[in-house]
Amino acid sequence: MNYQDTGALYDTAATLLKQLIAIPSVSKEEHGTANQLYYFLQSQGIAVQRLMNNVWACNRHFDGNKPTLLLNSHHDTVKPNQSYTRDPFMPVEVDGRLYGLGSNDAGGCLVSLIACFLYFYDKKDLKYNIMLAATAEEEISGQNGISALLQQLGTIDMAIVGEPTGMQMAVAEKGLLVLDCTVTGKSGHAARNEGENAIYKSIKDIVWFREYVFPEVSQLLGPVSMNVTQITAGTQHNVVPDTCRFTVDIRVNDRYAHEEILQIIKQHVACDVAARSMRLKSTFIPADNELVKAGIKLGKEVFGSSTLSDKALMPFPALKMGPGDSARSHTADEYIYLQEIKDGIITYIELFKNVL
Repeated sequence: MNYQDTGALYDTAATLLKQLIAIPSVSKEEHGTANQLYYFLQSQGIAVQRLMNNVWACNRHFDGNKPTLLLNSHHDTVKPNQSYTRDPFMPVEVDGRLYGLGSNDAGGCLVSLIACFLYFYDKKDLKYNIMLAATAEEEISGQNGISALLQQLGTIDMAIVGEPTGMQMAVAEKGLLVLDCTVTGKSGHAARNEGENAIYKSIKDIVWFREYVFPEVSQLLGPVSMNVTQITAGTQHNVVPDTCRFTVDIRVNDRYAHEEILQIIKQHVACDVAARSMRLKSTFIPADNELVKAGIKLGKEVFGSSTLSDKALMPFPALKMGPGDSARSHTADEYIYLQEIKDGIITYIELFKNVL
């Protein structure tokens, strides 16, 4: 294959994406798509490696004395929701759209980055090494995805994370803090109005989560947002519940550390509060980073993203950028425009020409 022919690269990328869509790859069940990616890269004459369901490779002239640019996207998906009217695992083209689970999030991004990697694979005298990583468990921020792989990759100097952004540049991203809250009361017989109802006790705290406004607002990411998203209480209709548990989803801007958020919350609520994880931090890539400057040169806009990606787990500057539209992610009858993939490949190549 002629890696310099962008038309051929697009054809290869589109074919690969259809193959990936046809293989179920819900988070923690990505073995099939990992196999497909591994054997595809191997068929291109590339020395490819694998850790669990993470697949990665380096450019042919990798030089340990040079800095390294990571090209990363994920091949796992969410579960298809009940509103699908199409077979989520049947790739179908209709009016320039390619339908299928994972087509938009983030299959189009992944195959576009793979095409870009192939374009630069054989080039000598690059300023940066190029490392490609197709990773697992992104949709659940799992421990066996990018977190595990980064321990094997050595020093990474910066990265581009393929997520659907319309090929605009998400230079900042909100972090995620999930809280499990527990309110304790006292059980009793509902007919005699006995006990201390844990549901009623929880209302004050739930209202606080709805109404509290964190004062520090980010220029790119806006305010911190909090939403109570799950609630569980009671065993049967005639027993006053002694326990009420609820979950709070918090999207953290770059003005607060997770620890600060947690401290403020504990000062205001009476319930017991436990954080599931403190690892999904808000991130920001500076305006003077080479990737950002290259994108601005191409006329790309910068923005802050409210959705989470593996960028949150990277301890180095990372730019989130890719073909597709985030609004289509996790929706029924997910699709990506094939033209978006074509444009994504060309834009990635032009971007990296200004960096490499």
